Parts: sequence; C-alpha cells; structure tokens
Amino acid sequence: MKTEQQYFEEGKSIQTYMDEMSMLKEESFAVYEQFQLPAAGFAEELKKHQLHFLTITEDWCGDAMMINPVIRKLAEGADIEVRVALRDADTDLIDRHLTNGGRAIPMILIFDNQGQLLGKWGPRAPKAQQIVDEVRAALPPKDDSSFAEKQKGAFGSLRKRYTEESALWSDVYDSFKDTILAILK
Repeated sequence: MKTEQQYFEEGKSIQTYMDEMSMLKEESFAVYEQFQLPAAGFAEELKKHQLHFLTITEDWCGDAMMINPVIRKLAEGADIEVRVALRDADTDLIDRHLTNGGRAIPMILIFDNQGQLLGKWGPRAPKAQQIVDEVRAALPPKDDSSFAEKQKGAFGSLRKRYTEESALWSDVYDSFKDTILAILK
C-alpha cells in the first residue's frame, strides 16, 4: 500500500493539473487570477516550516474549481510545493480520508519536509458548506422526477457563486490558514 507521501511524489504539480483541466478550467483560472493573498504575512510565516501539500481532486468538482486556485496562490506565496492526486484514478487514497463516509473533494493533505502527514483540510470552508447544505435542503427528494434537473440548476448556480463571490475565496483561505496554524502549534 502506498503512503500519502508516495502519492505526493507521483502526483503532478498543481500548475500542470490546472493547465490540463478539461472541465471548469476557465472558472478555476478566473478565481486564480482574481484572488489576492491577504497582506497579513501568513505566506511569509509559512516559508519557515518547509511544508508541502497534496490535493485529492477532480476537474469536474465545483468545490475544487474554487478551492484549488486559492490553495495554489497561498502555496506560491509561501514557496510550498503542491501536487495533485486524482480521486477517481486510485480510490485507496481518498478512502483513507473520507468525510462523513463519503469521498468528498478536494481534500488537502499537509506534510512536513520529512513527508510526515501532519493533517488535512477539506472538502470545503464553513460558509461554502452552509450554502451547499441550504442548496441540498431545497432540492426535491431524489426519487422526484424533477430532481436531476433541479440539482443541475442548483449546482450551476453554486458554481457561478464560487466563481464570482470573493468572500467565499477568503473563507477558504481563512479556514485553511486556521487549520495550518492549529497543526503548527
């Protein structure tokens, strides 16, 4: 069985992954180009800790479309290497990091410079989770004939919000920062 560090070593860079996206690429790059790191100095502080990140993701995922560019921006500012493992290519990795029993993505694994897994973050920040919960609660039951159509519309609207609402990007940054700070205590 491969270790999380081995998945990191085999993964492609976040830059290559984003360049090769076949779905939601334009939206993901829109977030990447517009998101600005806060000037609070967190990226500079992170440089001292020699971390690296592995994101378990897929390019069809709306949450990943918004989150990966934010994590990439932070990592670039802190000189942290980020690599990607595709969830569906080898489910052994995501099955070690389930969320409420599900294979929710993205999941960001955080390592020290010896390859020791220190912690993880994902699949979404609190404000986005609240929005997703509200969207899901408003959908009809899965056996309703209109479910698929309404779900598609709801998730399309959600992706639009993820692409346009910078407060959601900031929430991702703040939530991830809080996780890192808790790990580094």
